[in-house]
Amino acid sequence: MSVKVKPGGKILGIILVLGGIYAAKVFWWDKRPQQARASAEIGKVKLPDAPEASLSKDAVMLPLPGTEEAMNGGTKISWRIMAWNSQFPLMYANGGANTTKGSLLDKAKLQLEIVRQDDCNKSIADMVKFAQEYKNNPNAPGVFASFMGDGMPMFFAALVKELEPLGPDYQPIAFYTMGKSYGEDKLMGPIDWQRDPNNAIGKTVSCVLRDGDMNILVKWAGDNGLRVNPDETTYDRNAINLIAANDFLDAANKYITGYKESRKLVVDGKKLSQDTTVGVDAVSTWTPGDVNIAQKRGGLVNIASTKEYSAQMPNITITIKKFAYDHRTDMENLIMALSQAGDQVRSFNEAKAFAADVSAKVYNEQDGAYWLKYYNGVEEKDAQGLKVHLGGSMAYNLADAANMFGLGKDGIDRYKIVYNTFGDILVKMYPELVPAYPVYSKVVDKSFITSVVSNHPELLEGSVMKEEYAGEITKEVSSKSYEIQFETGSAQIRKVSYPVLDEILQSAVVAEGLKLGVYGHTDNVGNDQSNMLLSEERATAVKTYLQSKGLSSSRVEAKGYGATKPIADNDNAAGRAKNRRVQIVLGN
Repeated sequence: MSVKVKPGGKILGIILVLGGIYAAKVFWWDKRPQQARASAEIGKVKLPDAPEASLSKDAVMLPLPGTEEAMNGGTKISWRIMAWNSQFPLMYANGGANTTKGSLLDKAKLQLEIVRQDDCNKSIADMVKFAQEYKNNPNAPGVFASFMGDGMPMFFAALVKELEPLGPDYQPIAFYTMGKSYGEDKLMGPIDWQRDPNNAIGKTVSCVLRDGDMNILVKWAGDNGLRVNPDETTYDRNAINLIAANDFLDAANKYITGYKESRKLVVDGKKLSQDTTVGVDAVSTWTPGDVNIAQKRGGLVNIASTKEYSAQMPNITITIKKFAYDHRTDMENLIMALSQAGDQVRSFNEAKAFAADVSAKVYNEQDGAYWLKYYNGVEEKDAQGLKVHLGGSMAYNLADAANMFGLGKDGIDRYKIVYNTFGDILVKMYPELVPAYPVYSKVVDKSFITSVVSNHPELLEGSVMKEEYAGEITKEVSSKSYEIQFETGSAQIRKVSYPVLDEILQSAVVAEGLKLGVYGHTDNVGNDQSNMLLSEERATAVKTYLQSKGLSSSRVEAKGYGATKPIADNDNAAGRAKNRRVQIVLGN
C-alpha cells in the first residue's frame, strides 16, 4: 500500500535524512580510528646553531662543570678579558668566574678567576704591576690578559717599553688563542657604501683609535684604494675620517645619539684655520655595540666584518715570560683544557649554552640566552627595517689554534701575517706615536702549544674550521688594481713584482672568509684574441704563485678579460698603462 506524502512532509523528510548524515559524519565518521602516517626516523639532527661541530658523531659529551667553587690548591691565575664571545672555551673550562668543581681547569689543578676589563690600558697596567710583583715574589698569582689579535702590535709596543727595566725575562709573550671573532667585529656604514665604496670618501667613522675594530675599516679602505685620515682632529673631504671613541660601546653611542664635533679642514694636505662640523656616518664596533645600533637607531649595514676577514681577529692571550716558563706544566695543562673546551663548545649545544650562562655571570650583563644568540650570530631587522647580521664568534679547538700559529698542514702562520700586516699599518699611520713594534718571534712563543700538539695527538681529533667558497664571485667586498710586471708579451712574472704578490697573499690570508679573484686586463694594442689569451695566462700565473705560497686552488679564481674592460683612454700611453693591470677582488 502506497503512502501519499504531502509536499511539506517531503521537505521535512529530506531535512531529517540530511541531519542524520551530518550527525553520523560528526559523531562517528570523523572520530573513527584512522591509519596514522608512519613515523619517520629522524636520526641525529644537525642543529642550526652548531654549524661548525668539530667532533665526530661518536664523540662523548663531558659532564658539565659544577657550580661550587673549587679549592684544589693549584696555581692561581687572574685573567683579564673584555666582554667578547670568542672566550666561550675559557668560560666552559673554568665553570664560572672562579674555577668550579669538576671543571676542566679544576682537573688541571688550576685556580682561575676571570675578571671583565673592557679598558685595555687598565689590563696592560695590571700586567705591568704583576711583572713587578712577581720579580720580588715568585708566589704571586699570575696575571693573564686577552686581546684582539690584530691590535697586539700596539699593546706589545706599550708593554715591552714599560717592562724593559725589569729585564728580558719579564717581557710579555703571547702563547695561545682560544677562539676568534667571526662576524661580530665589523664596520657598519650606510648601505650605499656596499654599492660603491667610493661613497665613503669624505665621511666619518666612530671607533677606538689604533684598536682592532679600526683595523677592519683600514683594511676595507686599503683593499678599495681609499685613503683614511689618521688625524682625529681634522677633516679631509678626500678621505675617510676618524672620530675617537672611548670604547666600542661609546663608538656605537656616538652614532645613536647624533654626536657632532668641530674639525679643522684639510685641503690638499694642508690644515686650514677654517672649521667645519662633522657627525658620525659609520661605526666600527662589536657586540653589543652592533646590537645597540640596530635596535636604538638603525640605518647602518655591515660593510665588512670578521666573517669576511676571518683570520684577522683571533683572541690572543698573553702573560709574562718568566711566569710562563716557571709554570710550563701548568701552561700546557691550560692549553689542553682550553682546547678540549673548544671541542665541547663546538660540538654540543649544552656545552655552548653553559658557556653562555657563565659569560653572563662574568660580564654581569644580560643573560645566557643573549650571549648564546650573539655567539651564533643572527640576522635581524633594525629600527629602520634594514636587515643586518649581528654577533658571530667561534671557539677554537687545538687543531684550529695550531692552524692559526702556522702549525697546521698548510704551514701558513696566519697570526704572523695578521700581526705584521696591522703592525706595519700602525707604524705607517702613526709614526710619531708608534715608530716601531716588537718583532713577532720575540713576543709570540709557540713552545707551549707546539709541545701540546706533539705530545697529545688525541687532542687533535677535532676537525679544523674550513671556509666554504662560492664557485664564482658574485658579490665584491673590495676591488683594487695592482701593478704586476711581466716579461714583454709573456705571462712570466718579473721578480721585482714578488713583493706585490706577497702583499696580495697577506691581504688574502687576513680575509680568509672571502674568495680571491685575479682578473687580468690588457690595453687594446694587438688583436683581441691574443690579448684575451695573454690576460688569462697572466691571471693564471698570479694564481699559481699564490697557490705555491699555500692558498688552496678552490680559494682563487683567475680570469682574463683582454682589452674588453678599459678603465682609461687607450688613445694615449698613460691610459694604456692603466689598462694593463691585474685586478684583485675579494668577494663571495
